[in-house]
Amino acid sequence: MASLDPVLDKDGVRLTVDEAIATVTLTNPAKRNAQSPALWRALAEAGRLLPGTVRVVVLRAEGMSFSAGLDRQAFTPEGFEGEPSFIDLARGSDAELDATIAGYQEGFTWWRRSDIVSIAAVQGHAIGAGFQLALACDLRVVADDVQFAMRETSLGLVPDLTGTHPLVGLVGYARALEICATGRFVTAEEAVSTGLANLAVPVGQLDEAVRDLGAALLAAPRDALVETKALLQGAVDRTYEDQRVAERAAQGRRLRDLAGVGD
Repeated sequence: MASLDPVLDKDGVRLTVDEAIATVTLTNPAKRNAQSPALWRALAEAGRLLPGTVRVVVLRAEGMSFSAGLDRQAFTPEGFEGEPSFIDLARGSDAELDATIAGYQEGFTWWRRSDIVSIAAVQGHAIGAGFQLALACDLRVVADDVQFAMRETSLGLVPDLTGTHPLVGLVGYARALEICATGRFVTAEEAVSTGLANLAVPVGQLDEAVRDLGAALLAAPRDALVETKALLQGAVDRTYEDQRVAERAAQGRRLRDLAGVGD
């Protein structure tokens, strides 16, 4: 991977941009890229700093693990310095609690913007918040040593970092419930067979596989890819007939654009 000056490098998150491809890297391998509110804010900032030239965003992590989930310090009485502890959150009003969690979620919401395609390159453990961060992306390429797990329910909590919607969409309600309720590991083979991951490769080939996928995505005309992504994203909530209408409208826009004819 080429050495590029980072656009952002703080709180365990580094953003670099190479023309149409941006790379967001989790940079705390000593703690297995454990997550904190500061990291979530840095992820949200990375999304805001993306130049308009970017078409593909790769999410990767340094070290043996993608992310071991929430930093255990969150479960101590004092929590993180300068941040509300779990006890503080519990004592706040419903509105305050909702606003705080909504702020945390901002680091997970921008990855499915219609103007980009995001790819998570996942190796080793992706647990809890780490699993949800991988789920935030459009596509997932995993190493053959990957171990996904949703441990929140086992800790008396619920997954609240936007992971439940994509999980159900990918593997279905029954399997999603079983994965969350048991907290068990999902390996690479199951991830691919259930649609949770697009591709599994040996650990040493992970970066190369992601580069190849990114190049294939860039081969498609940008506007056509943006329209296609929006069309597919909306399909879940549309009826068959509504989707037919949406297809016709999208194709009409593309044909007019290609022919240089305005609306």
